[in-house]
Amino acid sequence: MVYTGVERRKKPRLPTDTKDKGHEVDFLRQDEMEFKVIARRNKLLGLWAAEKMGMTGEAAKEYSKEVVVADFEEPGDDNVFRKVMKDLAEKGVGVSEDQLRQEMNALLEVARGQIKSDSA
Repeated sequence: MVYTGVERRKKPRLPTDTKDKGHEVDFLRQDEMEFKVIARRNKLLGLWAAEKMGMTGEAAKEYSKEVVVADFEEPGDDNVFRKVMKDLAEKGVGVSEDQLRQEMNALLEVARGQIKSDSA
């Protein structure tokens, strides 16, 4: 090769693990989607519980926000479950633990459908 006074820069080589990076992006996207689904489920659960406790309008919206925030206290659903169960009991609303868990599971599917339709 003859030197012409101008250096040609080579393009930086791509890592050989680009396939792994694609999987990492997919994982992050799925993780973000699941976070949104859980947050939406908690909002719906808060609205459901608020209705059971006789709350409407802004009071119901505020309560649903409290339920969403309660999920950030510790990993898992137990903190949300305990909060809603305690609040229902304080208001004298007769909901069993099984009923609340069933409602949480049902609303999870509703939330998943809503998030999927929002992102489509």
